[in-house]
Amino acid sequence: MRLSGRPCPNVAVLCSNGCPELIPSLADRRALQGGQTAVDALSEILSGVKLTGAVFFTAEFSAPWGFSAPASKVIAALVAPAAAHLVLYHLVIDGGACIEMENGQCVMLGPGDVVIFPHGDPHHMSSGKGTRPPFPNYGITPKITARDLRPLRAGGGGAVSRFVCGYMTCEPHLSRPILNGLPPVFKVNVRTDASGHWLENAILHLVQEAASGRIGSEAMLTKLSEALFVDTLRRYVDSLPEQQIGWLAGVRDPFVGRSLALLHGRVDHPWTIANLADEVGISRSALVERFSRYLSEPPMTYLTRWRLQLAAESLKKTSRGIAEIAIDIGYQSEAAFNRAFKREFGQPPGRYRSDYRESSRATALG
Repeated sequence: MRLSGRPCPNVAVLCSNGCPELIPSLADRRALQGGQTAVDALSEILSGVKLTGAVFFTAEFSAPWGFSAPASKVIAALVAPAAAHLVLYHLVIDGGACIEMENGQCVMLGPGDVVIFPHGDPHHMSSGKGTRPPFPNYGITPKITARDLRPLRAGGGGAVSRFVCGYMTCEPHLSRPILNGLPPVFKVNVRTDASGHWLENAILHLVQEAASGRIGSEAMLTKLSEALFVDTLRRYVDSLPEQQIGWLAGVRDPFVGRSLALLHGRVDHPWTIANLADEVGISRSALVERFSRYLSEPPMTYLTRWRLQLAAESLKKTSRGIAEIAIDIGYQSEAAFNRAFKREFGQPPGRYRSDYRESSRATALG
């Protein structure tokens, strides 16, 4: 899924929101002068992750009701067997629901709430906290297996809750900067603005079309499911407290976010801390301090780690030569790449590739 960039806000505007030391960055001035569009870091990451999403279950349950959702790898076997990682979500349309995690954490949901499980944790979903009497199976698994999007109607006859369930597949290593910054469960509400209302209504419309068998509905629903996930991430980032650290919090910082966008957007560029600091319009020492505050490592260390993650993914998924991969991620010397790769993964690139392929063959054979 390729996301187009959006103009990066003028840093001077941010000054009025409590950052008096910030000034318009050199990169922003150049972008404005050259008519270029700056791309944000979140979009840069997501553009390379290859998200694939779908709605796989819809329900109208009347209280009391409840069911337990297993870990995402169990659901993946039903809906996306080839997925390396599955992110689950539920969107509440009407009524309410309660999510209970295995550690006892409870999340109450209302209309317009989207609850996401970034790491695919098992959970219990019900009409209210502690609602765990023996419930019938409801036939959820056969309905998912049959890709039947008609609403499943069940429950005890009380207040009705309507919701849809979906998933996103992604490559866990390339998604690591985002996934590592997310808790086991979080929620946002999409009804706080017009775009969220439009997205929710469009999904509901396409669910109805897909259930009726209209041609092309599932393909469109897939794209909207992806858009819902990205929109939810954006809303979550906006809600983070000012003191929050981590990759997602760093994205909001005008200098760290711009640095991340540049590093991810031009990974093969011969970056130095000096030219990166010049691009974002801040001193080298200030950039290193600010970047390390959010990500616990300086920019060049982060870049090296990300380059090697990209290389590892290319070694697993393509037959490209090692020297070609090295050049693509910014190494001019294959020997230097080999040394860096071995430090990170404990074995040279060639062995890493052959071991992965042998493991994949063994898994395929059962």
